[in-house]
Amino acid sequence: MMHDDFDSSEVRLILQAVEARAPVAASSRLQSRIYSKLIQLEQEQGPLRVLSESRAAGEKLCIFEAAVAALPSDDLQSRNPCAVCHARIVAERVERALIFWPGCPYAKFCGH
Repeated sequence: MMHDDFDSSEVRLILQAVEARAPVAASSRLQSRIYSKLIQLEQEQGPLRVLSESRAAGEKLCIFEAAVAALPSDDLQSRNPCAVCHARIVAERVERALIFWPGCPYAKFCGH
């Protein structure tokens, strides 16, 4: 069953391109919603990687993730701060939203 957040015609086009082994171009809104859903599914499997470990492994963190990574609690660091971030909300609703947070995955999807 298709998730309500996804435009079925856009998803259908992507699936057809994948089946044809053709390059796939998805809107920034769809990329953002897919990323959010993948993180949500990952959280359902267990805690996410601790943010300070991600930073130590060379991953870029946005300013909000960096603030959470400074906390002494692994429980808090293994949660997804993007779930409550305005950048995620805007990126899922506005095509090529103007998001300029360095290290923000949603900014990457929007081409910034």
